[in-house]
Amino acid sequence: MNKMIACCGINCETCEARIATIKNDDNMRVEVAKKWCEMNHTDQITPESINCTGCRVEGIKFYYCSHLCEIHKCVVAKGYETCGDCPDKNTCKKVGAIWENCVEAKENLGGV
Repeated sequence: MNKMIACCGINCETCEARIATIKNDDNMRVEVAKKWCEMNHTDQITPESINCTGCRVEGIKFYYCSHLCEIHKCVVAKGYETCGDCPDKNTCKKVGAIWENCVEAKENLGGV
């Protein structure tokens, strides 16, 4: 499976945090932090925190994805590569919330 597909199925290649990191674009980091703060109803996402090379590849990770994401923690704890490996994926509330809003994520993991 493509290593740029996150545990939940989101494509890290299209993630704004990864793009800002690869481009080393501080202006984009500011924009992404502002957007993500608004989306998540928080003020805790700073431009300095917008650094990530991808969920399942070597390199720096966005703190939320590496330390707080319940989906990532679950996949690691169960020893899976992604949620696509889990027999409970179609009834899982954790990944279901992502798949409900991003059909592409489910498709990336072989879902219908």
